[in-house]
Amino acid sequence: MTVLCVVGPTASGKTKMAVALARRLNGEVVSVDSMQIYRGMTIGTAAPTAEEMEGVPHHMIAVADPAEQWSAARFCQAADACIQDILSRGKLPVLAGGTGLYLDALIRGDDFAPGCQGGQTRLRLQQELRELGPQEMLRRLEAVDPETAARLHLRDEKRILRALEIYEETGEPMSRRDRRGREKPDRYQALYIGLNFRDRADLRERIDRRVDEMVRRGLLQEVQALLDGGLPRDATALQAIGYKQFLAVADGTATADQAVEEVNSVMGIGDSILYIYQGLAYVQIAINMSSGS
Repeated sequence: MTVLCVVGPTASGKTKMAVALARRLNGEVVSVDSMQIYRGMTIGTAAPTAEEMEGVPHHMIAVADPAEQWSAARFCQAADACIQDILSRGKLPVLAGGTGLYLDALIRGDDFAPGCQGGQTRLRLQQELRELGPQEMLRRLEAVDPETAARLHLRDEKRILRALEIYEETGEPMSRRDRRGREKPDRYQALYIGLNFRDRADLRERIDRRVDEMVRRGLLQEVQALLDGGLPRDATALQAIGYKQFLAVADGTATADQAVEEVNSVMGIGDSILYIYQGLAYVQIAINMSSGS
């Protein structure tokens, strides 16, 4: 089963490329963005508008309430159902990458370990972390899964707790599960098209323009509408880039200029990422332009 994956840095033109490929190759687009799934969050997630979709069916956009918490497992289950439906109709799934973890898991067909946000084991481990500190939790992980512990830093608190949670829920170290997953054939045969820029300054400029456009279109008003609708301030959806910064503006603890500067900085972190997929068909397209989405 073959799928086409369009990947690249923020503002590199993944949406436009995915739509163009879907139109040419009789395909449909599946968004692999962990935040575009939420309704009422079109501006800050840069979800494609109806005009930008150009009549091409899109999946996994605005399918969840912002108050919901979607794990990688839940996302992949829903996205996989979309892919299977597209394939069953003789069309090509075009995956527009945004969240690398989700995309990789979807292609591999990962068997996710038990445990979830708000689960009893997770809550207990979080409480123990607060009481004992990360060093003790990492020491505990070293005793049951030294391989995973060796590659984690004390600051990787979420990953430390997740590894402990997997061991407690399954009795198996996370490193062993990961190794078994890597040995399993991928669920999908993927052709990756990676977008990059010959001149990094062009990409930096596009990111700045995107943030300015989000503000112009009403990102602050979108955040306020979510709050007015009863969304808790600590909701996962409001921790997304852009929403977190403009939540501070809505609360009066930051100015709009400060929020814009921080969003620009955070979005630029991944500018220099190289998309390398060993063992998979991969094409990198170097773009020399300053227009498009």
